[in-house]
Order: sequence, then C-alpha cells, then structure tokens
Amino acid sequence: MTPSQFLTLLKKQGPPPVCLLLGPEAYQRRRIRQTLSAGLPSDSLSEYDLASTRLAGILDDARALSLFAAERLIWVVNAEAALPRGRAASEDEGEAEGGAGDSALLAAYAKDPTPGVTLIFEASRYEFEGEDKRKIDRVAKFYASVPTVVELARYAPAQARQEARNLAASAGLRLDDAALDVLVEALAGDVTGIATEIEKLSLYAGDKPVNERDIAQLVPDARAGNIFALVNAMGRRDRARALECLDALVREGEYLPLALAFLSTQFRTALAAREAGLKTAGQIQSHFSRLGVPMWGSRAEQVAQTVGKFGEAQISSAMESIYEADKGFRDARPDDRVVMERLILKLVGGAGSSL
Repeated sequence: MTPSQFLTLLKKQGPPPVCLLLGPEAYQRRRIRQTLSAGLPSDSLSEYDLASTRLAGILDDARALSLFAAERLIWVVNAEAALPRGRAASEDEGEAEGGAGDSALLAAYAKDPTPGVTLIFEASRYEFEGEDKRKIDRVAKFYASVPTVVELARYAPAQARQEARNLAASAGLRLDDAALDVLVEALAGDVTGIATEIEKLSLYAGDKPVNERDIAQLVPDARAGNIFALVNAMGRRDRARALECLDALVREGEYLPLALAFLSTQFRTALAAREAGLKTAGQIQSHFSRLGVPMWGSRAEQVAQTVGKFGEAQISSAMESIYEADKGFRDARPDDRVVMERLILKLVGGAGSSL
C-alpha cells in the first residue's frame, strides 16, 4: 500500500501488529514514525538494528509482556540484514546462514502477535527500479509473512513539486512558481530536504514572498540555481539575462565548466527532442520519462524553449561552439569568464554571432 493509504488505515483501525516499510523515501517514513509514536511515552519505544542484532532476539523482546507500558512500538532498521547470505541465497535456491529459521520465526510471530505491540521493520537500502529491483524483491520475499507492507518509492518529479507546494502552503510560505521549481530542482526532489528548507525559509520570510534570488542565497544546494538560470536564458536567447547570470556565477566563485556541462546536456536533449518530433514540455517530459531519463517539469519547459528558439542546424552548430568552449577551458586563456562570454555572444546574439 502507499504511505497515504497506510496513514488513513492508522486513523481508522490503529497500528498493525507487524509492518514492513519497504523503499528509500525518507520523508514519508518519518511521517509514519511520528504518527505511530505520537502520544507514546519514551519507555514505550524500543529501537533495534538488524545489522547488529539477531531477528530471534527482537522477536523475543516483542513476545515479552511489559509491566509498565500497555502499548509498545518496536522499530527495527536495516531490515535487509536479516536476509540469508551465501551461495544458496544469491542463487535463490534456498536459505543460508539461518535465514530459513529466522523467516519461520517471523511467520510464527505474525500469525500470533503480542497484543499492544507494534513491530515495524524498515528496509530502506534498495530502490524499486534498476539494479536494485531484484534485491528489493528478495527483501519482500523474506518478509512475505508480514501482513502490512508500505511501499516508500521516491517521489516522481511532479509529485515532489506538488508536495513542496503543499508544504509551503502549510507553512504559510509564499513561493512563486519559478522559486518553487528552483527549490525542487536544487534538492533533486528530496522531499525531506525540501521540507527542512521550507521551514527555514518560512522563518526568514515571514509574510514576504520568496523569489528565485532568495532561494539561491538561502538554500545551500540552490547555488546551482544560477547555473540553471544561465542555461535557461541561453535556451531562450536572452543575452542580457545570460550575461547577468554569468556575472552572478563569477561573483559566487562558481566552477564555470560545470555550467558548460549543464548547457551541453540541455542542447543534446533539445536535439534528441527535435529529432523525435517533440514540441511541447508535456511531450518532452513523457518521452524521456519512458526512456528512464529523469525529467522535471521545469526542465522539460527549458528544453521546449530551446527547441522552439533553435533549429536543428543551429543546435548542431551550438554543440560545436560548446565543444570549442570546452577546449578553451583547457587552453591558455585570460580566464574562464572570457570563454563563457564569447560563447554567450555567439549563441544568443551579439558581436561575432554566427547562429
């Protein structure tokens, strides 16, 4: 089930006897823990790490009746460590190093749990996609006897943006769309980090609105925002804004080859989008997401603007100019700023423009 479904279930039926939190998403896991532990005295919470404690010992504690707490919450991290290790386990031919025994013990407890005890297993090491898919399937198989499983997959870009908007509204923080995009993109959709930064921004701003410049100055990971702004301005062929962003990057001591790398990625993506016949941001986001390439809504909009402003031949020419600028960073030169200024003038108009 999803985290939202689980939180709804808690309100209606109370905590389940045994539950597996499966997946890496930290923000929802924290919400679940806060909800489960709300109102419980400190001596009602026990924490274990399966990397250093045997599952059998944790189940023995869950079986033990407490004279002082009618309700107990036992939180177990590194649930993946209970899985069997060895050749048999890696080949899925059987269980190794006591794994079968531990699995049987867990199944027996799940059938007859101790009243008043909530046992939570946290397995956050693996993703639901890519190379981790097989590993997370093994974790789910080992804990198959656990009746309640909550899947904590990472937020999709659109989901992270919507959650950021909800958090800002709850905190009374006034964020315009551009500032919201910078915040979400700078923190790579990490809702835990977004929630922390929104809390700090709300204390700083009070009743005042927060814009892109505030995000760039106040959010540690958002200094890259000026890089994205530079790339975006060049994609729109906005020379004045591009030079302004370059000036900000130089004043901040930013590593300009990094900005060039972002710019190269944008033009290569725009070229791929144009060759695929994509025109709108929605088409671009959908196309690259199907290919497994993460694509934020704001990023797709930037690519769409580049596709609209540059023809295919112009994008190819721009890629050649970016290549020359990259070589310029490695050659004897006055400084990196001169290299970037020449590139901006060539790509977006000005002296020496050939596009």
